[in-house]
Amino acid sequence: MAREAQSIIRLLVVLLFLGCIMIWIMMPTNTFNLKWFPKIRGKADPTYFGAQGETILMYTFPVLLIATLGCVYLHIAKKSSNESNIEIRNGKKHGTTIWNRPMLVKGPLGIVSITEIAFLLMFIALLVWSFTTYLHIGFKTVAKTAAEYGNTVEQEKLYSVGIWLGLVGNICLAFLFFPVTRGSSVLPIFGLTSEGCIKYHIWLGHILMAIFTTHGICYITYWASTNKMSEMLIWTKDGVSNLAGEISLLAGLFLWIATIPRIRRKFFELFFYTHHLYIIFIIFYIFHVDISFSFTMLPGFYLFLVDRYLRFLQSRREVRLVSSRVLLCETVELNFSKGHGLTYNPTSVMFINVPSISKLQWHPFTITSNSKLESEKLSVVIKSEGTWTKKLYQLLSNPSPIDRLGIPVEGPYGPASTNYLRHDTLVMVSGGSGITPFISIIRELIYLSTTFKCKTPNIVLISSFKNTSCLSMLDLILPISGTPSDISNIQLQIEAYIPRDREFKSDSSIHPQTLWFKPNPTDAPIHSMLGPNTWLWLGAIISSSFIIFLIIIGIITRYYIFPIDHNTNKIFSYPLRVFLNVLVICVSVVVVASVAVIWNKKQNAKEAKQIQNLEGSSPTVSPSSMIYNVDRELESLPYQSLVQATNVHYGTRPDLKRLLFEMKGSSVGVLVSGPKQMRQEVASICSSGLVENLHFESISFTW
Repeated sequence: MAREAQSIIRLLVVLLFLGCIMIWIMMPTNTFNLKWFPKIRGKADPTYFGAQGETILMYTFPVLLIATLGCVYLHIAKKSSNESNIEIRNGKKHGTTIWNRPMLVKGPLGIVSITEIAFLLMFIALLVWSFTTYLHIGFKTVAKTAAEYGNTVEQEKLYSVGIWLGLVGNICLAFLFFPVTRGSSVLPIFGLTSEGCIKYHIWLGHILMAIFTTHGICYITYWASTNKMSEMLIWTKDGVSNLAGEISLLAGLFLWIATIPRIRRKFFELFFYTHHLYIIFIIFYIFHVDISFSFTMLPGFYLFLVDRYLRFLQSRREVRLVSSRVLLCETVELNFSKGHGLTYNPTSVMFINVPSISKLQWHPFTITSNSKLESEKLSVVIKSEGTWTKKLYQLLSNPSPIDRLGIPVEGPYGPASTNYLRHDTLVMVSGGSGITPFISIIRELIYLSTTFKCKTPNIVLISSFKNTSCLSMLDLILPISGTPSDISNIQLQIEAYIPRDREFKSDSSIHPQTLWFKPNPTDAPIHSMLGPNTWLWLGAIISSSFIIFLIIIGIITRYYIFPIDHNTNKIFSYPLRVFLNVLVICVSVVVVASVAVIWNKKQNAKEAKQIQNLEGSSPTVSPSSMIYNVDRELESLPYQSLVQATNVHYGTRPDLKRLLFEMKGSSVGVLVSGPKQMRQEVASICSSGLVENLHFESISFTW
């Protein structure tokens, strides 16, 4: 029954999505502007929704309906996950297709599959189609329009091209915020994740700013050629506000410049802080084009706004940090207390803030724990590679250890579903800290093999480390003491390569040291902000806030705006109309989301109190007992199994081509996480066509 419901919802979503695309395709045509749009405008009552009624109906409503249906779809998928596990145990597998094989490996686009290239080309075709259609239709009357305004034909063409470029750029803006909505219900229904879609956000951002910059240049050139430079400062009450558009464009340009790769790498904080200019960019864009046209691009931003406010609420409270494992390779594992109802899938990430280091910086890290195998703990591994992470490592490795560290978090965020059992063999290639997502996958396979007794794929972990001390990262494959994990249930082979060392250096211990923290009454376990039924609550927030917005703005329009527009000789101020609509949208989202969070917070507080009572009755861990726990862990059977599965190669790099070509099985899943060159090399091998059983998947840290 669940699968039938999911199929119906997915069909409805696909139909709605195709309908939205059809509207965008037809938007520049005379058929749309002279036939369809007037009919829709006639049915949208201006008494209650004004000029924006038709754009809300055509552009905003379908997208928010897709998001709401996506929430229901994901809720059903989450509840039926046990049935999926049973099918996996019975041996049902799903292979990958040639469409997911890398087509481009090197270049400005990064590693791109055939499917991604196809959709990119279709999107570019949509932009070209829209622009050329505007040109074809508009240039037919350009001579007449030029005569009316006293311009030359060339000047009028320049003015018209500026308008049409703005309309085409709006298409990019309509899609810009979908990839960066971390808790999106739209992306998962199409098998996508926010982390994996960041590159689409980058592509859209570059295209958008190139078009909008050209749009601005066209207008400035037109004003200069017609001696109307004073129009740059116009902010009208009943039309397009040029000054607002210029402020929006300047904010976008500052943001765009900071995204240049060299600037982003060397001055990440500059990139991070200037990216918040998107607020100014969007607000003044809406003032520039008026609210009625803004609803063509607002759906994506509306969903982003809901997600951003929920993240804000989650980050207001510090969470309970139970312990940390400190490694000599300048790596730490942070172990947080979590609620039993919080579940997530392998390769999920969580954003972390340490106020004692920086109150503004948030950094994403891969979650290494398994929510089913470790029901009370959530772990992340952090490699000391930048200024922020180095300060964190120094803080935790200090000879005088701290007894508490306040940390707010956002997340977890990750794929809605995973199925690593579809392969006969799973090859995971990592470099340095790139091993962290694979730790979560290995723990997931341990859980599936132990709980469901199903056959798991043979696991081959190929890891490259800088030096011998980095071998301690392999110890993180095993959960901290006290968590049951039978690693002998899976077929695990680890090939560790250390190019810089010629032999094992035994002058220092490579095993982690555990640091325990005192519980604090103000800290809470990590919970899902919306409880175990997260997706249903999210769907309720999206739909309810939108309905409340329609009701409030309908009342304002009917009894305040409409009488001025139709019963007097005045026109209601466009900027004031924008302000009222934006204000009502924000108030609707804030009120509904806050109520939902407060409702679920009561349930979370009860569970947190029970956990704190249990922790309060446990004895304090002394430094001497910590050493004893580490020694006992090293003598355990799981650790011995891990040692037996590991082969260490000194003074050499992995021959990835030979290793991958030697893999047996009809379906070999190849996952790679690490430096850019490593990902490109593995992608080239898998896409070479010399073998047919390799199926590539890259895990990158684009956040």
